[in-house]
Amino acid sequence: MYKFSAAQRHKALRWLTFWHMLVIVASNYLVQFPFTLFGLHNTWGAFTFPFIFLTTDLTVRIFGSGLARRIIFWVMLPSLLFSYAISVLFQDGHWMGWGALSHFDLFVARIALASFSAYVVGQLMDILVFNRLRQCQRWWPAPSASAVLGSAVDTLLFFAVAFYHSPDAFMAANWLQISLTDYAFKITVAALFFLPTYGIVLRYLLHRLTALAPHTINR
Repeated sequence: MYKFSAAQRHKALRWLTFWHMLVIVASNYLVQFPFTLFGLHNTWGAFTFPFIFLTTDLTVRIFGSGLARRIIFWVMLPSLLFSYAISVLFQDGHWMGWGALSHFDLFVARIALASFSAYVVGQLMDILVFNRLRQCQRWWPAPSASAVLGSAVDTLLFFAVAFYHSPDAFMAANWLQISLTDYAFKITVAALFFLPTYGIVLRYLLHRLTALAPHTINR
């Protein structure tokens, strides 16, 4: 772990919190749009949510588990509210008008609640696993194990809460298969893109964050 000044940590907390919220809200909106590829069902949210695990692991690596948990605390409730609002206002890609917020949408609310539950549990699992393994001499065991276990918990919990006996007939009938496909996709992305990108992004973030006061950082 690196040592940063209070100003650097505050700056990191602000930007990382914003990034977490952006990815969560986008993923919750895109998960409403399923697609089928080679006979397997998935949703477009599978392309965006893996960035959360990359961000969390980098946060733990640079700032430690304490700051990562603070980000989860600050993100979870605003993300729940924003996810619901965005998904209600833009249904099937169409603007529904501000009046749509005056009617409670159970389908969208379940997705937002599922995201809230899965995000908190999955990210805490990710932090726990990564923090236990990040002292290994090799750099790859921590992000690999945290991605495998964190994604498994997050994916299964999200789809079970959001779509089990859902009013959406397609998602209710296929949520388990979609969740398994989604998990397989996340692991594939982690293997092909997450690990190679990890070192590059880590060096970039260190360069950006230490620009504020380079003399305050040491390992």
